[in-house]
Amino acid sequence: MRLLQIDTIHVVARSPYLVLHSRLGDYPPNWLDEALAEGRLAECWAHEACFVTASDIGLHRSSLVHRAHHWSYRNAERMHREQRADMDALLERIRETGPVRAADFARADDAPAVTPGWWAWKPEKRWLEAWFALGELMVKRRERFQRVYDTAENVLAGLDPPFDPSANALSTSELRRRFIVDSVRALGVTQAGWIADYYRLRPAVTDKELTSLVSSGELLVVNVQGWKVPAYVHKDHAGLLDKAMHGRLRATLTTLLSPFDPLVWDRARALAMFDFEYTIECYTPEAKRRYGYFVLPILHRGKLVGRLDAKAHRATGVFEIKAMFLEPCVSPEATLISALAEAISGTARWHGTPKLRWGRSQPAGLGKLLRAACAQTSS
Repeated sequence: MRLLQIDTIHVVARSPYLVLHSRLGDYPPNWLDEALAEGRLAECWAHEACFVTASDIGLHRSSLVHRAHHWSYRNAERMHREQRADMDALLERIRETGPVRAADFARADDAPAVTPGWWAWKPEKRWLEAWFALGELMVKRRERFQRVYDTAENVLAGLDPPFDPSANALSTSELRRRFIVDSVRALGVTQAGWIADYYRLRPAVTDKELTSLVSSGELLVVNVQGWKVPAYVHKDHAGLLDKAMHGRLRATLTTLLSPFDPLVWDRARALAMFDFEYTIECYTPEAKRRYGYFVLPILHRGKLVGRLDAKAHRATGVFEIKAMFLEPCVSPEATLISALAEAISGTARWHGTPKLRWGRSQPAGLGKLLRAACAQTSS
């Protein structure tokens, strides 16, 4: 995948942990925190705010100066122009006294009440985030998911493998080529128009631009039934491509996906690849939501077959399924019900919320079938 998008919503699990659970199953969530603290991962702006491998951080730091179009970089530059003295003083303090959290700074008594959104952050939090976007600060570790900021030079010195400054010597065109190739590898099979979104590249990637990568053998070009444009596969996936073309590549996994999973974050791709129309509704007013606040797409044997709105009540050990919907063309056959019961029960246990609470479901009768299957699974 090359990266894990970070999001702070945790009505279920926070997104990067859930993305890993979809692929690894019942793993210890502290693995991610340990990998960051040990320097095997780093945080930076990529698709959005993301965890990336330590070996890739040089590429992302090199691309900082080429990301002037991104809102995080633009906002940070503007904030530094307007609040230079305070931001510089904060950076100097960290250089002198060591890592800090936003929680280490008290909110002034006359500060406005906290409301949702970054604009409600206290000044120090905004300055820390601005220096992070500008690359002067990095995240050394997380404590209860709170970022612990340190100077970039200190964090880079502790990475494993060690940070290679020579990566910063790549030209703009070389960086773009690398990000394009890595995006195709991560996407599996892709149209040219879907590539730029992975690392938020500008301008959009075109078939013409990919010609040289096909000629060099780095990318393979294929035709996909039903697509009117060429498709691209990374050379490392030639073996999988051969299996797919001969009908020997079979999907077997059933799992719940994060709304910020790279499988679905590009809505156009999700629609074209899976005929699955998906919108994250946590940012939509409640009255206008169609499916729910934190809706998890359901992946079943290579198809997106439905969605589930869930909430983990950790204090009481309850995993609440507020609503569940199968796609109109999907029928609740026995094999699907059994696989869904395993996926839901497994996810609930991993959260430490093994007791299931059921809400509404569609089609009619789906909930009854799943309750029975989950009870059998738990027994």
